[in-house]
Amino acid sequence: MANDRLIIFDTTMRDGEQSPGASMTKEEKLRIARQLERLRVDVIEAGFPAASEGDFDAVRAVASIVKESTVCGLARANEKDIRRCGEAVKPAASPRVHTFIATSPIHMEKKLRMEPSQVIEQAVRAVKWAREYTDNVEFSPEDAGRSDIDFLCRILDRVIKAGATTINIPDTVGYTFPEHFGRLIRNLRERIPNSDKVVWSVHCHNDLGLAVANSLAAVLNGARQVECTVNGLGERAGNAALEEIVMAVRTRRDIFPCDTGIDATQIVPASRLVSGITGFPVQPNKAIVGANAFAHESGIHQDGVIKSRETYEIMRAEDVGWNANRLVLGKHSGRNAFRQRLQELGIVLESEEALNAAFKRFKDLADKKHEIFDEDLHALISEEAMDHLENERYKLVSLTAHSETGERPYAKVVVTESGREQRAEAQGSGPVDASFKAIEGIVKSGSELLLYSVNAITTGTDAQGEVTVRLTKDGRIVNGQGADTDIVVASAKAYINALNKLQSKLERVNPQV
Repeated sequence: MANDRLIIFDTTMRDGEQSPGASMTKEEKLRIARQLERLRVDVIEAGFPAASEGDFDAVRAVASIVKESTVCGLARANEKDIRRCGEAVKPAASPRVHTFIATSPIHMEKKLRMEPSQVIEQAVRAVKWAREYTDNVEFSPEDAGRSDIDFLCRILDRVIKAGATTINIPDTVGYTFPEHFGRLIRNLRERIPNSDKVVWSVHCHNDLGLAVANSLAAVLNGARQVECTVNGLGERAGNAALEEIVMAVRTRRDIFPCDTGIDATQIVPASRLVSGITGFPVQPNKAIVGANAFAHESGIHQDGVIKSRETYEIMRAEDVGWNANRLVLGKHSGRNAFRQRLQELGIVLESEEALNAAFKRFKDLADKKHEIFDEDLHALISEEAMDHLENERYKLVSLTAHSETGERPYAKVVVTESGREQRAEAQGSGPVDASFKAIEGIVKSGSELLLYSVNAITTGTDAQGEVTVRLTKDGRIVNGQGADTDIVVASAKAYINALNKLQSKLERVNPQV
């Protein structure tokens, strides 16, 4: 591959999924995969096939539908994991197996309980097993940022000889600084024989807020693949944000000797899709994709932008997709127009029955909201999928909430539990609190509420509110989402969605727990 091409390796569906409560169903992963392909991501890491049957099925399904991007699965350096991974990615037009083993002294001693020589031999065996399935094999020395460089040189030399084609250097715990990390990449490339035969990659975590800076320092020192996630999603403080990597390299071509093949106009749609599916709202001041990223309130800034955009803007909002979210449908739109727009958004419904149900929801929303945007359609389809979770136990039938100055708010709910209708009412500090207490009066889940957040899906006072509720019970963490033009109703939907996820076999235990 040409030296001026920077490979974008997206791990939203693997590392991003390790955020507490961000587990995705197979259908959700397929929607994200289609969007990543429209974004022209080079490599899509779809999951960890050995983690569960659900993960294996999801990776295999993604591998079956993606045609333009490489589809990758992650595997520990053992034969069972690698063979499971190899089978999962086999249907892909371009499959990759990504295997890893820890190389830092603390990880080898405390976690693996292996001698350095044993780690090297296991890594070599892992790469050879992976080569039985594909000649596109990636190897990562986990916790490389805290590993001895002499040992890294030894193990990486061996895995390259064994057939690894991409060498990824992870800063697993977000410990390094840009100068240090860039120098590490340069030294490895200079010291290891045949280093020019592989693509050098980096995977940086954001524990000190330096994931993007470290990744870019590595690019300046010869790395030509960056592993990143949409919105910087990931465990703990997250990963390097895809949108920041892409736009930094593209905006500063005077510094970077490379560029990506990303279609940047798909960045904002990808951000919103991932946010909606995972229930992790994007902070307003988030670079590139935050609501305020191109907003100017200061009079001096406004005046400058009016006279010449370049005075205070180094990128154009439309270049990353901000103006691509056009008005598409209204209450008079027909079923065929609805179906066509879903197809344009990469949303595939499995049956006519599913299309009819989604179209009915669309018509119901159009009665409440005059203008329907793409974001509304994504939320609508997400809600439709939620209502068809396997083993769905609870369903909101109706909600009455009352709030009045000087009076204690109360709510009345009707919920079906396994098809049996139940009613309850409760008071609370506000109508949302009262609604949650009324629902709990029926379900008695015993779960703990970790997070409640509200985000407007689009602009305008008639916008749908998208509510995220995070619950935990018995070491399990799930996110529930609900959308409605009525925030209290959206909140109740989100709470019940989270309760159903606690019951559903489609959701696996979060990897961190």
